[in-house]
Amino acid sequence: MNQIDVKDLVFTYMSDEEIQQNICDYVINGVSLTVKKGEFLSIIGHNGSGKSTLSKHFNAILLPTGGRVLVEDMDTLDEDKCYDIRRKVGLVLQNPDNQLVASIVEEDVAFGPENLGVEPEEIRKRVDEALKAVGMYEYRSFAPHKLSGGQKQRVAIAGILAMKPDCIVLDEPTAMLDPKGRQEVLSAIHKLNEDFGITIILITHNMDEAVTSGRVIVMDGGKILTEGTPDEVFSQVELLKKHRLDVPQSTELCYKLRAYGLDIKKLPLNIEDCVDTLKEVLL
Repeated sequence: MNQIDVKDLVFTYMSDEEIQQNICDYVINGVSLTVKKGEFLSIIGHNGSGKSTLSKHFNAILLPTGGRVLVEDMDTLDEDKCYDIRRKVGLVLQNPDNQLVASIVEEDVAFGPENLGVEPEEIRKRVDEALKAVGMYEYRSFAPHKLSGGQKQRVAIAGILAMKPDCIVLDEPTAMLDPKGRQEVLSAIHKLNEDFGITIILITHNMDEAVTSGRVIVMDGGKILTEGTPDEVFSQVELLKKHRLDVPQSTELCYKLRAYGLDIKKLPLNIEDCVDTLKEVLL
């Protein structure tokens, strides 16, 4: 069973009347994809490509205008299943301040399980486990407003984690963070994927973040432009540039050097590989 199946998804924010008049603008236009359990998937694209709108379909915040979205075979259009779907798939937003609701960190993480009706003893266990999983246990008695951006985002992730989802969708979670906070968050979500087997869907416009995932989907104009492993996707430099998309800095550098005649066969994705590649061709 797949974690998520998207079949011919179409979505517009326009009204039914505008759709009937055939003047609607589709934000998502015929997208089909699958997400496997335990996968780390990145969905990338520039602003307006439809990636964030797509992410909100994964836990039924938005519902299809056409097509279907299935979460572990539960249809998001089935109102009776929406509660179960949201327990399966947690969503972390770009700005952690929009998800932090309590004055103490551990109370904030407990908020979700409390609303699910979890017993107090189990809530205490879940809160501790979630905070330890994201490296924030020592800050459990802190006020969230005294934390850094990266720490706030990790608390927001812990709040989702305490509800025991099978999948966590993160919608540009590092967009408002400095490099240190970005690294803290990326390390935390990779740990959740690798150590606990939680399916991760990372929505991002940062190509250097996407290269750390197992699979990358590139969106443009509400459609999937290309997909594959990071190597497969970012080797298509001309295609990505044609659609106003960037590539990782290391890939960009070696792509330009190759254009000047250096014998670079495989474009690197990160700094370490870039250094090794340049050593081979220059030394």
